[in-house]
Amino acid sequence: MSSPIPPLPPSDEMLRDHRGNLRARADIGLSYGQARLGLAFHESAHAVVGLSVGMRVLTSEVIAWSPRPGTWSVTGNTVHEWDGAPGWEFATVAAAGAQAHVEYLRRYGLWTPGRALDCAAEHDRELAIDTLADHGLLLGRDHTPPGGRSWATVQRIARRTAVGLWPAIRTVAFAMDQRTRLTGTDITDLLGPLLRGGAA
Repeated sequence: MSSPIPPLPPSDEMLRDHRGNLRARADIGLSYGQARLGLAFHESAHAVVGLSVGMRVLTSEVIAWSPRPGTWSVTGNTVHEWDGAPGWEFATVAAAGAQAHVEYLRRYGLWTPGRALDCAAEHDRELAIDTLADHGLLLGRDHTPPGGRSWATVQRIARRTAVGLWPAIRTVAFAMDQRTRLTGTDITDLLGPLLRGGAA
């Protein structure tokens, strides 16, 4: 069962992307519990795929609040650390959240074309583009740059990875839905020794 909806919004920083812009919001026509669990799958995928490629996960959480009586909003946040320069795996981790979110909709009979589009998480894509560009890797939004990759290619890799790790992603998502916030240690304790060593 999902946690109750807190009345207070998260900090302004939590509602903005890495460039300081407000993240896109959408009403995807789901109940609070369905939407919250979907965001838990999204953040769980960032965390689990991150652990699988050697990132350290500090925290992963689903954030819900009630802007006005009788209404709710939900978002999420996962904090990683990475040793050295991030490679293409960083983009896979960024894309994994939306891919797992869409997979959740499919598996639970909630998928529609509109809801799938609303899971796009463009802030994750833009973070990947900017972070990789800072390290000399070219990621194209809608094309394949010379010597680089397209976001569509990264999405396909992320989808395969998320489906392959689905039991772990599901385990963490349900725990996150119940507990709201998990540390990296919480996640590796849930998953056992398979991914241990990737938590901070």
